[in-house]
Amino acid sequence: MRFLVLLYQDEHVWAGADEALIAQYYREHEAYSARAAEYGVTIEGGEALRSVHSATTLRRAGEDATVTDGPFAETAEQLGGYYLVDAPSLDAVLAHVRLLPEYTIEVREIAQL
Repeated sequence: MRFLVLLYQDEHVWAGADEALIAQYYREHEAYSARAAEYGVTIEGGEALRSVHSATTLRRAGEDATVTDGPFAETAEQLGGYYLVDAPSLDAVLAHVRLLPEYTIEVREIAQL
């Protein structure tokens, strides 16, 4: 089963982050990656995303499209990155993501179309 692990956090955390906090996050991401096999998880990909200020949104309505700068909606937490994983079950993914730093984590199964 394939899952998308979405990482949300208030971007202001990074604006004031010192080197120690950044290093801690990197260590926790490295542990997450290094220990994937223990959980039966294969990490197929993942990336950090730039700030929502770099986002562009396209809204379609029939043949019309509107392009605007910025995210779709204002929220307290922003999507900051993701992992694409293959795992035997949702439970395996949920156990494994507990190794990640403090985020709000959304796990969604990839639809088999």
